[in-house]
Amino acid sequence: MNIVLCYPASPQHIRQIQATMPEATVIDAGQERIAQAMFEADIFCGHAKVPVDWDGVVRQGRLRWIQSSAAGMDHCLVPSVIESDVIVTSASGLLADQVAEHTVALITAWCRSLPAFFRAQQRKDFTRLPTRDVHRSTVGIVGFGGVGRRLARLLSVFRTRILAVDMFPIDKPDYVETLWPPERLDTLLGESDIVVLALPLNGMTRGILNARALARMKRDALLVNVARGPLVVTDDLIEALRKGDLAGAVMDVTDPEPLPPDNPLWDMPNVIITPHVGGQSKTRQDDVTRLVCENLRRWRQGLPLINYLADKKLGFPIRGPGSVLWTDVVETLT
Repeated sequence: MNIVLCYPASPQHIRQIQATMPEATVIDAGQERIAQAMFEADIFCGHAKVPVDWDGVVRQGRLRWIQSSAAGMDHCLVPSVIESDVIVTSASGLLADQVAEHTVALITAWCRSLPAFFRAQQRKDFTRLPTRDVHRSTVGIVGFGGVGRRLARLLSVFRTRILAVDMFPIDKPDYVETLWPPERLDTLLGESDIVVLALPLNGMTRGILNARALARMKRDALLVNVARGPLVVTDDLIEALRKGDLAGAVMDVTDPEPLPPDNPLWDMPNVIITPHVGGQSKTRQDDVTRLVCENLRRWRQGLPLINYLADKKLGFPIRGPGSVLWTDVVETLT
């Protein structure tokens, strides 16, 4: 059996994986060789950022399991993979702490006018400027998975009123006022001072924040996108900001990505853009390897896999009876 890796695994990480499944051959393909090495894989662990002939891999019939090293699954969930018997597990929740932390940084920086103060500092200009409060604001979180739940907990410290919508509105924490189904998205948009997108990208969510949805938001609201760029229709967002129908936007992801230098969003003073760094962490590859090894152990023992995609069309693991999510087990792993 071949385990093909495509994430920045160190020699120590490879030894950990090999020790977990000694009978397997571990192939560290990297981005340079993954397109060819995928045809040698029984188990694939990683995130291919180069084109892969997924249709050909599925037709070959060798690949049995994809363990993604990313939470977003649009890189591999093409129709042929979705319709196949290939098992898919994600890294959902693996980087929830980091993405939630980055989201709090973006929100507080915008509300406290930090970009304007940084520009003033470069001019040696000691001028007070208006700011806003995160405290006691209403925050609407669209997508209540690993990131959404972690963010809600962090923002609850600010005495915020937290609303959320999710396709599976179950297990509402006490610090969340309301957890609605997707049909209540318009209500959330209309009541929120800050709207955070924490959704996966799939056929149902692409372009979910279009001109109609943006028009439902308060004129003094802030839009936050830390999930996937194509959730937002970029031209509609630019128009809403230009017309003053939205107070501002902060985003760690854009559409397209990277954003072209001539895109108007770069020059808008009420916009903060970071280059898709929310998931960066000094322990990221250690954590990916922990997930890989624990799922390999479960695979060998016939136990439920962590972050198993019961419905591959959704692109994320479903919280509920029988499911095992990374955020629920990580503290128990050594």
